Amino acid sequence: MSNFTAVLDANVLHAYPLASVLLDLAEARMYRACWSAEIHAEWMRSVQRARSGIPLEKLERRRDAMDTALPDACISGHECLVACLELPDPDDRHVLAVAIRAKAQVIVTYNESDFPAATLAGFDLVAQHPDTFLRHLIDLDRNVVRARLEMMLARLVNPPIGKDEYIAALERLSLPETAAALRELLADG
Repeated sequence: MSNFTAVLDANVLHAYPLASVLLDLAEARMYRACWSAEIHAEWMRSVQRARSGIPLEKLERRRDAMDTALPDACISGHECLVACLELPDPDDRHVLAVAIRAKAQVIVTYNESDFPAATLAGFDLVAQHPDTFLRHLIDLDRNVVRARLEMMLARLVNPPIGKDEYIAALERLSLPETAAALRELLADG
């Protein structure tokens, strides 16, 4: 298992195409993924706001599957740190507290500006856009990423999603570098 630890902010767990690749690469032990019950609650609320017809039970199954697949990912014991932390948005302090408690190196988030570099530096942390984070993982081990992506696409059968459709979905999620790298990677294989 990799000792490199990344906290996945709720906004990167919201959209299934992004969450699935992040989780698959964590299952492959390319990095250790972390979150908390609060992060779970946040992404679930976000999905329900965006897709009001989605049953809560479906989201709970997804949450439970995440916790089962990565049993060391859900962090607790960070709550006492929250009040001591300062960030531009006080609602993000719990994410930083999880990162500190997990001894993470990275917070993967679309909202990098919510986690100022000067604040994070004091905890040996950086905030990274998911496009940058995934691109680093692809560069780290192209063969593992290719194999995991092919396995993931093979599992997506209801409805089936082809590689071009999946990569286009990542592009729509503001992941242009990842999409380009995956196109190249899957064309090679």
